[in-house]
Amino acid sequence: MRKSGWAVAAAGLGSLVLLLTACGGSSSSSSSSTTGTSSSTPTAGGRPSGAVGLPAKGTQVLIVQRSNLGWVLAEASGLVVYTYGGDTKGGSPTCTGACAALWPAVTGAPLAGPADTLPGTLGTVTTANGAKQITYNGYPLYTLKGAKPLSTKGNGGQWHVIKLSASDVTSTG
Repeated sequence: MRKSGWAVAAAGLGSLVLLLTACGGSSSSSSSSTTGTSSSTPTAGGRPSGAVGLPAKGTQVLIVQRSNLGWVLAEASGLVVYTYGGDTKGGSPTCTGACAALWPAVTGAPLAGPADTLPGTLGTVTTANGAKQITYNGYPLYTLKGAKPLSTKGNGGQWHVIKLSASDVTSTG
């Protein structure tokens, strides 16, 4: 008896879901080590930070994306993130007021994307208004207001993309 096209598609989709679930579980624990958190650390959602599923509310997923400048660090939405030359490693963010209106801080709880292995560490620093600004290797991160996904037009002068490599995108599963 021949299977219909829908039955074959449904079986293939079910296999894909199982594969992605299995791959997501193995990569989450490796990405949590790049952020300096333990997979057994509870999150606001009550799940361990390494648990498979959607990130907890307030989590900012950062991924490695290819741009016109090569591989760069970006938000999951595709917005490229930048560091500011006026900031110091481990220090408080110095882009405030009018600067912050054009260069908004990347805030939330940092999480590396499931397919990415970042060579540096993600963390947070508390801003003057009490928000948690995400850092990479101790430097606060920002986006350029109004930028389109994968645009790097803010790179230059005091603003720098975080250049990575294709090897920072891992093949999982």
